[in-house]
Amino acid sequence: MSHKTFTPPPAGSRLLMSGNEAIARAVWDAGVRVAAAYPGTPSTEILENVARYPDLYSEWSVNEKVSLEVAIGASLTGARSFCAMKHVGLNVAADALMTLTLTGVVGGLVIAVADDVGFSSSQNEQDSRFWGRFAHLPIIEPADSQEAYDMTQAAFDLSEKFNTPVILRLTTRVCHVKCLVDIGERTVKRAAEGFVKNPARWVMVPANAQRRVPEVFAREKALRAESETTRFNRLEEGSDKRVGFVTSGPAYMHVRETFPNAPILKLGLSYPLPLDKVRALAEQVDTLMVVEETEQLVETEIRAAGIAARGKDILPAAGELPPYILRKSLASLLPELARADETQPDALKVFPRPPTMCVACPHLGVYYTLSQLRNVTIAGDIGCYTLGAGHPWNALDTTICMGASMGMALGMDKGRGPDDEKKKIVAVIGDSTFMHMGMQGLLDIAYNRGNVTVLLLDNRTVGMTGGQDNPASGRDLHGEEAPRVDFAKIVASLGIAPEHIHVVDPYILPTLFKTLREETKYDGPSVIITNRPCVLIDEYKQEPAYEVIEDKCTGCGNCVEIGCPAIHVTRREKVVKPSGKEVELAFTRIETAACTGCGLCLQPCAPDAIKPAVPTFPVQIV
Repeated sequence: MSHKTFTPPPAGSRLLMSGNEAIARAVWDAGVRVAAAYPGTPSTEILENVARYPDLYSEWSVNEKVSLEVAIGASLTGARSFCAMKHVGLNVAADALMTLTLTGVVGGLVIAVADDVGFSSSQNEQDSRFWGRFAHLPIIEPADSQEAYDMTQAAFDLSEKFNTPVILRLTTRVCHVKCLVDIGERTVKRAAEGFVKNPARWVMVPANAQRRVPEVFAREKALRAESETTRFNRLEEGSDKRVGFVTSGPAYMHVRETFPNAPILKLGLSYPLPLDKVRALAEQVDTLMVVEETEQLVETEIRAAGIAARGKDILPAAGELPPYILRKSLASLLPELARADETQPDALKVFPRPPTMCVACPHLGVYYTLSQLRNVTIAGDIGCYTLGAGHPWNALDTTICMGASMGMALGMDKGRGPDDEKKKIVAVIGDSTFMHMGMQGLLDIAYNRGNVTVLLLDNRTVGMTGGQDNPASGRDLHGEEAPRVDFAKIVASLGIAPEHIHVVDPYILPTLFKTLREETKYDGPSVIITNRPCVLIDEYKQEPAYEVIEDKCTGCGNCVEIGCPAIHVTRREKVVKPSGKEVELAFTRIETAACTGCGLCLQPCAPDAIKPAVPTFPVQIV
């Protein structure tokens, strides 16, 4: 929804909001002038909701580093600014962050970082609380949507009070779980009326940067004192003194549910750590237990301060810590928990539903074609197309991080062993990922004359995170018309010879296969760009559905290998060929209600058994 048609709910309203929605409202209420982000689950919806509010500038940046740099620039003018990303995004933005910690800020600057505890949609489970220790920055951790709203606003005040960026550390549970939130008034604040030249502070050459270091440590010391008095770090009394808990974020909710009578130190400003409050709790309990997702950070700092504590010696080192995990882990300290668990039934087993691509996804034909190639190594990347590693294609050999397909493919080419000399190297990357971090890798391939064929899959959206716009879609965050990149021209400008740049329709399998086969034979860099939109965006045009003619289907199973979810195997039969070889036939049908008429399945169908579906309902022609 555009901000042009959105009326913000009035102050004093009580709304059912996710953490992401609550943060967006808090950003507006805090008077933020500039907000930027790159989409990534579980943080994507923050900026999507920020974009609905009037009187502020918001953008999808091409990557997280750029989004932070946009926020930094706005802060230097005195405006409050905000950026959001998932945990791995802060790795990309770290270059800017680690110098920002020296310069500090002018207008309040808050960085929302959403950790994917439990690997629901990410390639790792890193703990963003490390950045507070690494960069000497405060970490704020809300436990629910109301705290997400309150703490986001407080983070801007804290940022300006101490001239520091503030990291708002979220997890999937905070981002996506909804609760009632009381919202307040919007207040526009500026710390300055414009950028003030001060090279000693803003030009971080070594001599200037060196002089800023003492201020960083002085700020951290002051923040430690703040953590002892802030309302967001509270000691909750409890009658059961056997175990006391130090915890933060959603883990606090799980601890409170599981141990309603235990004393708890609930951390909101979790770094710097309020050690005086920790000592006060430790003195009144038999055992001090630290419950944190995921790394052993707070526990290590508490023990380093000479305070006895338990934690990861009995708690899992990874994943979320829901009540059933806490009960099981703490049974050695509280025997009644073991007895209570004995009566609990086993969890219900759910029918497995492996992730797959959408019906008619333009990547289906690409991976079907790749699966037909022999003697090829395929470097993959991060996006919907990462699913090409799965069944039935098994057509990706590596996936590490955004943009890695480019550099890794070049490394595979240059580092070939004796068994790899005849192998073809293919890199697969999506449009948004290419703009995010892939262009530099392709430049490296061209500059160093790598023998790599690149498949650049342009589906005109950031598909994996829900169909956000990007410079390839020709629209901005608000759906307004924007310049649309020409990938063929970009690729040529990076050094790829024009005769080895091809734009192909991924629905036309013979052309795709022929182009891919020819370019993998070429001893040098080449790029094949596919050009069909994602089936979930407005630009996609659906065609009439197809169906399988049952008495014509021979069970060859070729259509199944496309991997389209609309194709179902109705029965399997084993037969013995005249040669004596036993083969399994797979007879199929097409779910016509799901089919979008892309025509991919027609092309490998040996008996020509797939035809346009006959409507099962009356059609009135006007």
